[in-house]
Amino acid sequence: MNQQLRMTKQRAAVAGALDATDEFRSAQQLHELLRDRGDAVGLATVYRTLQALAAGGEVDVLRTDDGEALYRRCARTEHHHHLVCRSCGHAVEIDGPTVESWAVRVGASQGFSDIEHTIELWGTCADCRAAAAHSG
Repeated sequence: MNQQLRMTKQRAAVAGALDATDEFRSAQQLHELLRDRGDAVGLATVYRTLQALAAGGEVDVLRTDDGEALYRRCARTEHHHHLVCRSCGHAVEIDGPTVESWAVRVGASQGFSDIEHTIELWGTCADCRAAAAHSG
């Protein structure tokens, strides 16, 4: 955990909730999960902890179309991208070597170096497609 963030029982509970899910979750969703588990953690503490973990590179952050931040502790520490189900939030970590080389080429062609980028792919997973087909 980030050395600047003093580990408290509440912050440990937030970290544990992140470890318990493979999906991207909002601060509100994590707060609700903690409350359901009986952990007394305030929403402001959840936000501060998530922001500190993100700043320390310990969690990945995605932004939804409406700007909401979603958080997930990823198994991989090296640069990667995500394929995320817009229905259930299931996420898969993916490599993008073609994207990586394209980003460097485009940057270089404009005189830029030290290129960074974020690319996330959103879709509907097979389970959600199957559930929609059965219900409709």
